[in-house]
Amino acid sequence: MRFWSRSVSNGMNFHIVTIFPEVCRVYTDTGILGRAQKTNKGKGAKVRGRKMTVNYYDPRDFAIGKHKKVDDKPYGGGPGMVMSAEPILKAWKKAVGRKDQKKVKTLIMSPRGKQFDQKMAKNLSKRYEHIVLISGRYEGIDTRVKKALRAEEVSVGDYVLSGGELPALTVVDAVAREIPGVLGEQDSLEDRRVTSGEVYTRPEVITYKKKQYKVPKVLLQGNHKEIEKYRSKK
Repeated sequence: MRFWSRSVSNGMNFHIVTIFPEVCRVYTDTGILGRAQKTNKGKGAKVRGRKMTVNYYDPRDFAIGKHKKVDDKPYGGGPGMVMSAEPILKAWKKAVGRKDQKKVKTLIMSPRGKQFDQKMAKNLSKRYEHIVLISGRYEGIDTRVKKALRAEEVSVGDYVLSGGELPALTVVDAVAREIPGVLGEQDSLEDRRVTSGEVYTRPEVITYKKKQYKVPKVLLQGNHKEIEKYRSKK
């Protein structure tokens, strides 16, 4: 069996159940999320040790039979296939079965679920130490998974994707930003101050197809009060 699991006693642990762990791990091991999973031993560090971990569990590793099948035809007929309950339940048990259930939150990625937003991200980061994200495929997941685990269905938007991997990564990224120490000091400041849809950097003037595009003068004058006012309007 293939598991990627690193436990943090006092940090945040994400557990993603997916048949494509290798694909997801490329994202979570990169950039801010990748750095947050590395041990910080610096004396001046405000938050030492790992701030978070991202662990993966492939349902195929818990399936029985020669072909490790994790889907089957739906009862009652209909198109497509449905992900079987037992491999997912076994994967969940491997991830957090013995943990304090009050500190565990299980989410199923679904277009029918509750709309995920920043408020939910903040709440998840404060209330739980373990977040299990179940990524479905095909025509969905056997409903008994939701019932057995008392899981909550969550949607990242009013559209349908091929699987739950991208939504799961979205939740991880948004929640991780709320964990103390994950963002650098400058990033934290930028995350909380007023921002607008208009941002500029050097050079001050660029020419494209014989037309000049300039940076607004208010951003060049150094008057921070006026700059904040300008950004608020935008």
